[in-house]
Amino acid sequence: MSSAPFTLNNWWNSQDIHKGPPDRSLYTRCLGHPPRSRSSGILLLPITCSRLPPRSQSSTAKAYGSYKELVADPNIDIIYVATPHSHHYQNARLCLEAGKHVLCEKAFTVNAEQAKILINIAREKTLFLMEAVWTRFFPIAKEVREVVKSGKIGEVKRVFADLSFSNDVENEFGTSHRMVNLDLAGGALLDLGIYSLTWLFQILYHIVPESQRGPPIVASAITKYVATGCDEMTSIILTFPPNGAHGIATTNIRVSHDPNPTHPSPAPIRIQASDVKRRTPGNFEYQTITHEIPGGGHGMFWEADECGRCIRDGKLESEGMGWEESVAIMRVMDEVRRQGDLKYPECLESVEFPLDGF
Repeated sequence: MSSAPFTLNNWWNSQDIHKGPPDRSLYTRCLGHPPRSRSSGILLLPITCSRLPPRSQSSTAKAYGSYKELVADPNIDIIYVATPHSHHYQNARLCLEAGKHVLCEKAFTVNAEQAKILINIAREKTLFLMEAVWTRFFPIAKEVREVVKSGKIGEVKRVFADLSFSNDVENEFGTSHRMVNLDLAGGALLDLGIYSLTWLFQILYHIVPESQRGPPIVASAITKYVATGCDEMTSIILTFPPNGAHGIATTNIRVSHDPNPTHPSPAPIRIQASDVKRRTPGNFEYQTITHEIPGGGHGMFWEADECGRCIRDGKLESEGMGWEESVAIMRVMDEVRRQGDLKYPECLESVEFPLDGF
């Protein structure tokens, strides 16, 4: 193989005006770090964006009048869909139907049925498609999976994972912010809870031999935000085959996992296994491992590198975040919503395409 990096041209950052206040140049800045900074053989060229900078700033960015105009551009190889959850299915399908590879933000879609349709289209058109769960591609996440898979800590019995933020919900979000707006599939579950579920699935599903995997049994509870009806607090207990291990995932937009930094709470992610006894860290060397994110980036380039590698190698899906697992997680969230009577507008749950307004 040539030593020259594989170049993936024109990575489109399709973040939408509904995305909210985060810096829309974040992903582009991350992708701009040279591949040598992280031992990557992939060169990513994020030379287009959904919004042009002020005229006073020079830029190579290109703007489009519509997403249809965007997907018709033959110079674009892959599109990163970062619109609100409500729009993922329609926007990602538009890209796939136009023959573009797609990296689609988590949660993949609003429901599992939509995810399966996107996957079928990608398969039929031989296009790469991946759910963008960026933390799965961090080196530390890979190391954790490898340690657990090696059996060093024994058989995993429980995994606790929480991602919660402390917000003054009424004053910060009101009723229109994407975090609480049901018209944008807002709420804790799809935005934050997916991260908690990701850790459960990495340990109790992803690294389990395929022949022993199976859908977990779901028990859950939801507390709704009165002003809009979205979920502001969701707690999930999953029972996984083959050994009945429990995964406990929690998420909240009102109470943080670490509400008082001066008196830190326990780690928000814990993996408990049979060889870790009371007061004993197990019969292995105790280590604290720290990874620096190269180049002052935010780590988003690791999942982007994975997209580039897969496309270079002719793969339609990533082994790190495969289609089947994305659907399995979506099914869990579907069941959590069913148990909590959490429903989004009918048009968001629909698999019809195209729909007006997207």
